[in-house]
Amino acid sequence: MSTVEELGEEIAGLSAHLDAAAHRLLTCIREFDEQSGWYVQGAVSCADWLAWRVGLDLVTAREKVRVARALGKLPAIDEGLRTARLSYAKVRALTRVATPENEAAVLELALHATGAQLERICRGYRSAQTAGDGPVRDERCLRRRLLASGMVKLEIVLAPDEAELVLRALDHARKEQVGADDSAEARTQETAGAAGEDDVCESSAMPSRVDGVIALAESFLAGKSGQGSGSGSGGDRYQVMVHVEQEMLAPDGTLGATLDDHTHVSPESLRRIACDCGLVVGVAAGQGESLNLGRKTRSIPPALRRALQARDRGCAFPGCCHSRFLHGHHIRHWLHGGETSMGNLVLLCTAHHHRVHEGGWKISRSTTGELVFTSPTNEVLPSQPSRQRIEDALTWLGEWAAERGLDLGPDANEPLWDGTRPDYDYAVSALLAAQGAQPG
Repeated sequence: MSTVEELGEEIAGLSAHLDAAAHRLLTCIREFDEQSGWYVQGAVSCADWLAWRVGLDLVTAREKVRVARALGKLPAIDEGLRTARLSYAKVRALTRVATPENEAAVLELALHATGAQLERICRGYRSAQTAGDGPVRDERCLRRRLLASGMVKLEIVLAPDEAELVLRALDHARKEQVGADDSAEARTQETAGAAGEDDVCESSAMPSRVDGVIALAESFLAGKSGQGSGSGSGGDRYQVMVHVEQEMLAPDGTLGATLDDHTHVSPESLRRIACDCGLVVGVAAGQGESLNLGRKTRSIPPALRRALQARDRGCAFPGCCHSRFLHGHHIRHWLHGGETSMGNLVLLCTAHHHRVHEGGWKISRSTTGELVFTSPTNEVLPSQPSRQRIEDALTWLGEWAAERGLDLGPDANEPLWDGTRPDYDYAVSALLAAQGAQPG
């Protein structure tokens, strides 16, 4: 039986091997993210792909992606993790405060501190940096810009109290969709917002503040439609009009679509819009003549939508765990003769609905009734990820380290702390000086 000392040495040695393997994992994640491998396989983000393929929860997956990206700009810290001189926990803390300018200073601190001491130093450093920031003055404004991809960019500049009011409204709109028992990942997004990271793309959130913007606009317009002059109930007076007509230079049957301001809408965007929305068919008798408007119809009746939600329980795309802001998608579009029936319908989140229509993905049903998802390169996405089995993980870790010339003994990740009481204020001041800032 192993003695207590032997067990301690084994724990330390295994930890060093795991930290070195974590470095390789983060390197692979960074390269996979840079090459958009997750997008090719249909995921909404690299974190969502990790949650599906590796089995991580989304909070942990997002953190690994963040650390992986940061290490690409911090070569010294990256090398410290590769040789297991730094633990993954230390690297997580360092990547929140390290920059190319102060990397040498924070690395020196990390090598001499324990994990708990380093966390405290990094928190103090971030607090000191925030306290030293002066107010930034910008004119309040709202800008709208059409991007080359066809998307529209909205940029708003507000005073801090106004921005907080808007963000609270967006979070409330999200929670109306998520429910009172919101998940940990949504709370993480709020935490990120509190830390000043609201400019990060939220396409992977479930649901995101971007979805909250849409929900807030829809609810406001529907609730305010009866005010002012004119008639209308609900959101009818605020319908988005899409004008569809024969393309002048295209073959017969090729339809073109534009908005009221003449912004072009692609054919696939038109089919996505028509998948699950209220429609009013208007027929013009000729130029300058009156328009004959038909009755408003809905593609998917409420009862059928409830049945879809009970069957699919969320987005049906493999690996997607979104369960709010879902769209009913016609596998064979009703414009092409597809039925509005359970067998021809599937629920998709906003991102994957875009992927299927504008992104080139295809959905079909096999002879057994199973959904088949085919990428734009005609590769079928498996419904479940394949798993590589490692018979003896401990032996594999040892061989893996030996192949790379890593000497990962029990003392590889031992901190150089000499046992004296740390002076946290001095440590924070040293980091501020290394950054070129002065403590307030």
